Amino acid sequence: MGTKSREVIWSGRIMGAEISAKHAREEAKKAVREADRAEAEAWSVRMEGYGGPAQPSPTIAQCLNGGLAWLEVECARCKSRASLPLDAIRRPRDTPIWKLEASLKCRSCRKGRSAPPVHMIKLTEARSITPYKWVHPTEER
Repeated sequence: MGTKSREVIWSGRIMGAEISAKHAREEAKKAVREADRAEAEAWSVRMEGYGGPAQPSPTIAQCLNGGLAWLEVECARCKSRASLPLDAIRRPRDTPIWKLEASLKCRSCRKGRSAPPVHMIKLTEARSITPYKWVHPTEER
């Protein structure tokens, strides 16, 4: 008759190696997600508790991967707070969070071209500040 084919001899080991590689990839993704979340939470606690320093900070992609998709900010002038979705910010995903602070301005305090800066407070999983309820000027409040 003949000898066994190579497929018969090696197929079990090949399938086992492919399964192990797939499992290792899933575990690596899970570990990266946990590491990103831990780094984002550490930065958030540092900002909320001490008020800074903002550097070093996680990137937008690390925050989104870790599940912290909202950035809470506060106006320096009127002290109003807002939650901003990180996935809607038009910056490259590898941008550190601290670099966003210079470009964020308060809309309610804006006078012409000048607007007061905002301070970053913390990162959150979900929107923690309720959105401003818009009312038409002719309607009663």
